[in-house]
Formats: sequence, structure tokens, C-alpha cells
Amino acid sequence: MRAFTKTKYGGPEVLTLEDVPKPAVSEDSVLVKVKANSANPADWHILRGKPWFARLTFGLLRPKDKILGADFSGIVEEVGESVGQFQVGDRIFGETLMGGAFAEYLVAKEQVCGKMPQGARFDEMACVPIAGLTALQALTTQGKLKKGESVLINGASGGVGHFTVQIAKAFGAKVTAVCSTKNLDFVRSLGADLVIAYDREDIHQHQGDYDLVVDIHGNLSHRDFTRMGKRGVLVGFTTMGHMMTVMLKGAFSKFPLTQFTARANTNDLETLAAMIQDSEIKVHIEKRYAFREIPRAISYIEKMRTRGKVAMIWDED
Repeated sequence: MRAFTKTKYGGPEVLTLEDVPKPAVSEDSVLVKVKANSANPADWHILRGKPWFARLTFGLLRPKDKILGADFSGIVEEVGESVGQFQVGDRIFGETLMGGAFAEYLVAKEQVCGKMPQGARFDEMACVPIAGLTALQALTTQGKLKKGESVLINGASGGVGHFTVQIAKAFGAKVTAVCSTKNLDFVRSLGADLVIAYDREDIHQHQGDYDLVVDIHGNLSHRDFTRMGKRGVLVGFTTMGHMMTVMLKGAFSKFPLTQFTARANTNDLETLAAMIQDSEIKVHIEKRYAFREIPRAISYIEKMRTRGKVAMIWDED
């Protein structure tokens, strides 16, 4: 099978499209014929081996896992003996943070997969796992969002952000979203009640009062969280030093602030699938690339100016 591989840390230029053996299915996993992927910041962080402490997981001097990629959608070709939720022919989506998705075939654990909604496209469902799970878990598992509450979403136009706005509205929240001036209309179209352009108003001086503050962009200070919110969730980070400063101050404060990495599970994936089926969430794909252009797709999202998501398609079916 064809796959994008890496043998050293670096930028997209270190990725090579080559033939590798098809992976063997294990007892609790499924073999997936990959139809589409999406690109995430996690991909280029892992590719570059940054931040450095991540190399304790992904390989200190060189990558442990040869094939990059997390988000996928595709068709089940084989199931392990203990798999009970899926069967051959099922259309599924999911994510594998340890890699392996940028390939024609992928072996994934049963519990990190979900069934696609009826009629959904492979490209749109490949864009859901990491970004959609992060948005859902930031609001519900971590943020404890309740119907009728107010939420500020900082970084509302990107992959995670555009899902967070829609999910918050679906859960009955009043949403204030922060983005650039050029993305105002896009974020309004997602359902935000109020949109703040950070290049017109200094968010670090904003005097709003919210039940929950979700920082996806990762540039809010601990003082910003405590000034604007009753509780907070930190998703992204601009620099590792900034994130550590915020969390260190949080450790000595009574303000409820959490930072997390989303974990895939079938229940949450199928919650997202149901919301897409019911048109509560729409996936915005800014760019689509052919599978041979996966390095270009990663270069594009690394600029951190993406509106919505970027998809990579393995065939044109």
C-alpha cells in the first residue's frame, strides 16, 4: 500500500510517499480502507517533534512511528475477533493520535471509531474527529456547559473553533466569539450571537462577563480568564512558555481552569455524527487536496490561518 512516511523530524519536506506493507488487524481493531484524511496542528507538531517533551512519547531522536496522520474516514475491510460494533463494509471515521492515518489502509482500535451518518461524505467526516472531539469535550466534559449559559470562544474560525461555536449553540448557550475582521461574517454564519474582531478590540481589555471561557487560540492570560469568566478551558497554545505560565498560575488559584487533550471514544464520535445528521453541525472545508499533496496540506495549516478544515482525499469516488 502507499503511505506517507517519515524517518526523521522536520517539516513537510521530510515526508515520502512510498509502498509499505499493509498492516495486520489485531483482535480489538479494524482494518480500514482510507478514503479521506484531514490535517491538524497535531500533525505538524508531531512531524517536527515539537514541543520537545512530546518526543518522550513519539521518539527522542527519531520518530518511533513511520507513518504520520490521525484523522481518517473510510470503509471497514476486516474486523478483529473481539470487535462487536463494526462489520465489513461499514463506513466509519475516527482518529489515531499515534499516527498511521496518512495511508491507503489503517488499523484502528474499535473504541476510537464511529459510524458515519447516512449520506455523509468521506471528506467531511474525516474533518470531524480531532477538531470535533476537542470542541465537544472542551464544552461538556471539561467546561460543564449548561443550557442558557454564556460562553466566550477565543479563536472561533479555525477547525476546532468553528465546531465549538456550533456545538455551544446546539447546547443552548449564548455565544460570544473572537476572530479576525476577515472572518466576522463566517463566524456569524455559524450562529454566534456576538462576534468580536481581535484586530479591532483588544481582547485582553475586554470587560465581558461569561459563565465559561474557552481559549482555542491560546493567547489569553490567567488574568484574562479570571476577569471574564467563572470557569475556563485552555485548548491551544501560542508558545509552550505561555501555556505553562497560565497553568502554573492556575495551580495557585481557586479559579477553575483546565487544560486537556481530547481522547477519542465511540460515544462522543457518534454524538458528533448525530449532530451532523440533524444539521446542528456543518463541516466547513476551506481546501481539499489529493492524497499526493498531503505535505502541501500540512504546510497550509501550519500557517494557522485556516478557516474551518482542510481535507485530503485518497480517491475521487
